Amino acid sequence: MKNVILLTLSGLMLVAGCNSKPDNTAGIPTQPKWKGLPYRLTFDTKAPKPNPAGITLPGVNFTANPDALERRATLVVRFDTSGIKTDKLIVNQIILAPFDISGADGKLSADTLDIADQGLARLTGAYCMKGKVKVSVALARSSLNPGAEDAEINDKRLSDWLPTEVVITKPHTGCK
Repeated sequence: MKNVILLTLSGLMLVAGCNSKPDNTAGIPTQPKWKGLPYRLTFDTKAPKPNPAGITLPGVNFTANPDALERRATLVVRFDTSGIKTDKLIVNQIILAPFDISGADGKLSADTLDIADQGLARLTGAYCMKGKVKVSVALARSSLNPGAEDAEINDKRLSDWLPTEVVITKPHTGCK
């Protein structure tokens, strides 16, 4: 009887061991398909149509991580204020109202960029800026507060900052 029990247990262990697959990935970490923030931005290479506001951002294209798509986002535009000579508080960014965004690849709408151009022209005009201005854009979650500071922007950013340089073609009329 003792031999029968041992034989049965040995057979069960053999059958259980035959159906298991070897773990080839044990201890080897897998690389994620997408590294970094969920969206990547690039500027359109084609020259943008000049905006009557006097400043024109190039077209903004995006590629998204298909596993982290957003339905709505906002655009944050910052500009370099190092050339401004004033003791007053300087506002150096525009946070647009949330807009719809869809798909894993696309382009920000002309309306969105037009609103950004107008806001940027008003701010740079208020500081009497002329010539070339360094600008950076980034996508952020739609829940971003319109008056957000750096910490909140960094927490809700969906893309890295994308820098470029734009030309102010129509300086503010009240400036010398």
